[in-house]
Amino acid sequence: MSEPSLSTTAPDGGRPGGTRRLTVSVGPVAHGGHCVARHEGRVIFVRHAIPGEVVEVNLTEHDDGATFWRADVTRVVEASPDRVAHFWPEADALEAASRGAAPIGGAEFGHISRRRQLALKTDVVREQLERLGGLSAGAVDALLGAGVEDVDADGTPGQQAGLGWRTRVGFAVTPAGRLGMHAHRSHEVLPVQGMPLAVPAVDALRLWELDLSGMERVEVAAPANGSGTLVLLAPAPGLGEKAAGLALKRIDRALQDRPVPPSVARWDPESGTVTVLHGRGWVRETTADHEFRVSGDGFWQIHRKAPQVLTDAALEFLNAGGHLNDGADVADLYAGAGLFSAPLADAVGPAGSVLSVEGSSGTSRDARKNLHAASQVEILQGRVERVLDARTREARGRRTRAAGDQAGALGGGQRRRFDAVVLDPPRAGAGKAVVRALAAAAPQAIAYVSCDPAAFARDVKYFATAGWRLDKLRAFDLYPHTHHVETVALLVPVNPPGRGAVGR
Repeated sequence: MSEPSLSTTAPDGGRPGGTRRLTVSVGPVAHGGHCVARHEGRVIFVRHAIPGEVVEVNLTEHDDGATFWRADVTRVVEASPDRVAHFWPEADALEAASRGAAPIGGAEFGHISRRRQLALKTDVVREQLERLGGLSAGAVDALLGAGVEDVDADGTPGQQAGLGWRTRVGFAVTPAGRLGMHAHRSHEVLPVQGMPLAVPAVDALRLWELDLSGMERVEVAAPANGSGTLVLLAPAPGLGEKAAGLALKRIDRALQDRPVPPSVARWDPESGTVTVLHGRGWVRETTADHEFRVSGDGFWQIHRKAPQVLTDAALEFLNAGGHLNDGADVADLYAGAGLFSAPLADAVGPAGSVLSVEGSSGTSRDARKNLHAASQVEILQGRVERVLDARTREARGRRTRAAGDQAGALGGGQRRRFDAVVLDPPRAGAGKAVVRALAAAAPQAIAYVSCDPAAFARDVKYFATAGWRLDKLRAFDLYPHTHHVETVALLVPVNPPGRGAVGR
């Protein structure tokens, strides 16, 4: 990683107690939505810049003892040819700086051309796999030749511009009771009027017109299929029950006056409890071949095209390797509402089996409803590593009791190991414990879906230590105008065991 030079500095060098402004030359992009600059050997993570620019920044975190500082761009001295006008005034760092304010988070790449956004995200995935995953530059080149793929290239002009893709949006509420969002790494809530990254049904609610006093959070789920929007209202902590009830009724009445009234529910973020005020407490999501019920606070992919893109990519990898034959045994780990379990059940047929594991009790209930007609699917709610460890111990016990009798080893309808696994962990990744448990379970192949390149790269290294290798990789821009990127990978054992149900 090259070291960008300092162009000019304020007389006191930006030390606490003095000015907080510096002018720096911007270096490469880093994971997390920043670019790297340096001042007197200290790293500065700069948001709202583009590599190669010279910018004036405001230091937002700059303790003398810190190993790095953080900063926001306030003025562009020498602009990149890839800098464009930001599409969202509330998230525009330059516009906010002109008012002496901070921009809201959630669109930190909005000042960068879409073409350059894809290139920067490709650089991040590449750097994380080399630095954290231990892969050589040549190996990454061979895996990631296509770079990060634009899933919106065939959309409307607005979608091609990276707008109108979010089907889930979380809002905060300002002290004055207006719709808002947080500034980056801040508790400050700033008012907003519109959410251009969201599908049109979200802005059609005109939530910014409402008096949201008494609420702390507002969550909106608006399925891309247009089947009906759900608004979750979370009262502020400490608000009395009577006051909360009155506030909820006031907001519900206002929402029912909209041309297309949404379902409305009270939501407790701590317990996950959803109490319906109007309509229903869940939404109906669809892919090309399946329909899913998803509870109000349940997990679902955010981008309108993500469910289809990700299931297609993961199953394509497994099918191409011959791991989803009729009668195969597979597992869907961190299964959510069953997004991958449903097509896996189709692929293996009634003679196969799908173990669907989800930690969240509410989402696991959704999966039971969504997959009740698929008798080959077994749904378990619990920690992934514990379920895998238990299954591995059961399989070893059966093999011991059977004394080499294959029929005994496969007793109870359970095979000794999985033909394939879909692994779709939360942002933090699978981690060492799950990787160890998966290696012990000895599947033939793992399709790994990740929304965080750093966590994914660390897990790739853990898998390598356990005797696995990264065989195929695709990356998708499912979060335009943000630094986030989704990957789908195929992991296989370096020394694969015998293949096929009979051979096992």
